[in-house]
Amino acid sequence: MTVSAPLLVDGLHALAPQYKGILCDVWGVLHNGVSAFEEAHIALRRFREETGGHVVLITNAPRPAKYVAEMLTNMGVPEEAYDSIVSSGDVTREVLEAQGSKTLLHIGPDRDQPLYHNLEATFTSVDEDADAISCTGFRDDETETPDDYRERLEKLAGRNLLMICANPDIVVERGDRLVWCAGALARLYEDLGGEVAILGKPHAPIYEAGLRRLAEHAGTTIAKEDVLAIGDGLPTDIRGAVSQDIDVLFITAGIHASDFGPSEAPEEHLIRKRLIEEGLRARAAIPRLSW
Repeated sequence: MTVSAPLLVDGLHALAPQYKGILCDVWGVLHNGVSAFEEAHIALRRFREETGGHVVLITNAPRPAKYVAEMLTNMGVPEEAYDSIVSSGDVTREVLEAQGSKTLLHIGPDRDQPLYHNLEATFTSVDEDADAISCTGFRDDETETPDDYRERLEKLAGRNLLMICANPDIVVERGDRLVWCAGALARLYEDLGGEVAILGKPHAPIYEAGLRRLAEHAGTTIAKEDVLAIGDGLPTDIRGAVSQDIDVLFITAGIHASDFGPSEAPEEHLIRKRLIEEGLRARAAIPRLSW
């Protein structure tokens, strides 16, 4: 991998023979929050069929993997496209359980409640009664912005409460728009002096879990140099893969599409420039995942 030459490829087939496993992002790669990208899930299925390799989806979704799987099925992503899923929600549950007798405050939408199903933890809806914060996102990400939470987070930070952030993403695609995610609140909380434990990509635990899962499917450890990560987020997918010394295929038509010229015909020099600015590198780049 080199910063200076993130080669634009015309499909996953150009890279597939070099790898035994894939760690693939979900939101922005397999779907945009509204509809699935058919060519993307076909590409993963063909990788599995034609190389015998394994695919683990790693997602910053703040929900357990089984709920992510149900969502993908409902959107038309077939189970044949992947072996299994590791979510930020799975990793978050382990950390929340480790909080013991602490009383937790949930900041996020009701749709994220499955994260807490059968979890041995005490929750409160009163900020003043909380010992720690579990942040999964905005109550209403259609209308709210981080500034709507500034005063509340400032008070919580003043009490030195740990915020456990289940979704490090700052924004994600929803159709043709970008909406705020929990990572934006975690960033603000940290700026206000609060302590944050951010789970999911780009941090190590979710990659370690993904690599363990690949090994389970393969029946043997797969070396990092034999694994390809796929994702569209520079601060999460790309930075996370680079920090783990894993090759990465950068999906340029995701959340950074406007940075590289026409979304379906990105300009390679702009991709190189942005990667250099971010101190990152990519094995290859492609507008949308396809075979």
